[in-house]
Amino acid sequence: MNVTGAPVAWQATGWGAMVLQWDVIGDTEQSVLADPVRLRSVRRLGTPGPDEAFDRLAMLVRKLVDAPLGVVSLVDAERQFLAGQVGMPEPFATERSMPLTHSFSRHVVVAGEMLVIPDVRADPRMRGNPSIEGLNAIAYAGAPITDPDGLVVGALCAVDHEPRNWTNSEIALLSELAAVCSSEVCLRIARAAAEDARRAAESAQHQLALLTDLTESLAATMDVAEAMRRLGRIVTGRLADWCVVTYADEPGASPHVSATHRDPARAADMQRLADLAARSRTDLQAIVLAARRHGRSVRRESGSARLRGRLSDVELAALAMSAGLGSSMVAPIVSPVRRVVLGAVLLVNGPDRPPFTAAEERVAAEIGRRAGLAVENSRLYREQRHVAEVLQRSLLTELPTLPGVELHARYLPAQDGAAVGGDWYDAFAQPDGSVMVAVGDVAGHDIEAAATMGQLRNLVRGDAFGRADEPGALLTQLDEALHGLRVPAAATAVLARVRQSWSGYAISFANAGHPPPLLLLPDGRVQVWWIPPEPLLGLPPHQARTTTVRYVPPGSTLVLYTDGLVEDRQQLLDDGVARLAERLRESSAYPGDELCARLLDVAPRRNDDIALLLVRLTG
Repeated sequence: MNVTGAPVAWQATGWGAMVLQWDVIGDTEQSVLADPVRLRSVRRLGTPGPDEAFDRLAMLVRKLVDAPLGVVSLVDAERQFLAGQVGMPEPFATERSMPLTHSFSRHVVVAGEMLVIPDVRADPRMRGNPSIEGLNAIAYAGAPITDPDGLVVGALCAVDHEPRNWTNSEIALLSELAAVCSSEVCLRIARAAAEDARRAAESAQHQLALLTDLTESLAATMDVAEAMRRLGRIVTGRLADWCVVTYADEPGASPHVSATHRDPARAADMQRLADLAARSRTDLQAIVLAARRHGRSVRRESGSARLRGRLSDVELAALAMSAGLGSSMVAPIVSPVRRVVLGAVLLVNGPDRPPFTAAEERVAAEIGRRAGLAVENSRLYREQRHVAEVLQRSLLTELPTLPGVELHARYLPAQDGAAVGGDWYDAFAQPDGSVMVAVGDVAGHDIEAAATMGQLRNLVRGDAFGRADEPGALLTQLDEALHGLRVPAAATAVLARVRQSWSGYAISFANAGHPPPLLLLPDGRVQVWWIPPEPLLGLPPHQARTTTVRYVPPGSTLVLYTDGLVEDRQQLLDDGVARLAERLRESSAYPGDELCARLLDVAPRRNDDIALLLVRLTG
């Protein structure tokens, strides 16, 4: 026998002194009362207060059966609730509840059938019940109330103050009224189940929308710090009052911390909390280690004392208390590639909010996984970008130092692509003393475009070096080489030869579908060297390309550039070239490096690569 009851003290009102009574509930009885399926039905009916329908049924019992007490009782594993009653004394008439030790109806639940007892004092199951003295309950008749699954959730009962032989008609009437009561119970349970399903569907839809928005937001940036800030804004708006995200790009690295509160007025406090938390590594390590140790999200219904105890920094603890400490969850940030914990997301609700649910814990775990994917994507992106930068530096020429010629160049990758692209510049001296300069643009701004650009630049160098041919002839030969070697290039380019002449300098150039060169004269005037357009490089060979020759005075500056500097989808290319020419005229007094910076500011958008080469003729 398992003793699960407890002594119950009950101050009687109007009938005598306090009653102290032990009741022993056996294992079998307890297993029936604690059946989770049955308890779910009882709890769906709610903790009863005054209920007109059930009170009416209790009144019918009193009138039709002629019993002083009529009760609709619902029995859970610990108490009996008086869903309907008539004739009950205080405090039970108001409280609508009594301890399980005082319940006769629990025996109906256990037996699963109607019980008719002329005198409970003679029944071995009931003779020690405190209600005998407290309620003057002597005779008892109870019919089971069932849920939609046929499980007994309580009893409709009649109680008399003296021994009574219940008649067959009274028993039949009580049974019929219990069936009516069961119908009402089934209807209410069905309504509650439908409401639970509706809430679950809304919750699932809300959680799915949260995760969808989070995924889209994290995928829209490769900046991991910005990704974690976005995570905080989304989560605190829809799941928690505030959160702290701590993560490290690599295991053992210094942690990055961000903190967000759903109240925008607390932004300064949250920033301070994040700064303190980043320095107070011991506090953070405790949270991260808990996530790592469990390997899953951890939910605490009332974690204020535990969480506050982990915060050794006084100011940090004060900020956390001010933000509100109630229930909390910690979800690990796990790398999906390396399967290591990189950090944790701490979600906190204030004390006035309900505890986090099991469903929200699953959502928190998914948030941690998606945060881990964002951290990993950012790391891989940085690695790719580093490789691309190394590749780009290897492909772009280190500008030579030449007598009488000052060279300055810049390369900027597109902001929405890799760190490399198909834009390039080059300059090298010829054995005859002339200087070859070039700027070109292979379609695309990715690794493949950069690789093609490398081949094209090397072909230009190999074909031009040591030859006295004019740029037009060199580009014609380049067309044939690209076609014959099957190099998959579609590119624009300007190739120019700069040599000294009787008037200063002669610049001969050929243009394969490229924006026109600009020339800044010593007096500040700017020339735009428009010539009739010729096809792009890489197309099937056609007629020989032309060479244009311009004579310029010393002190002039030749500007070669790619279309990323002047192209705007909302304007004509001519407008962009004119804008660049005006900036060049305004900036004529600036030295080479500063002039490059000012010209780059003209770019309308950074959605394409930019290569810029300045050739200042100083000799």
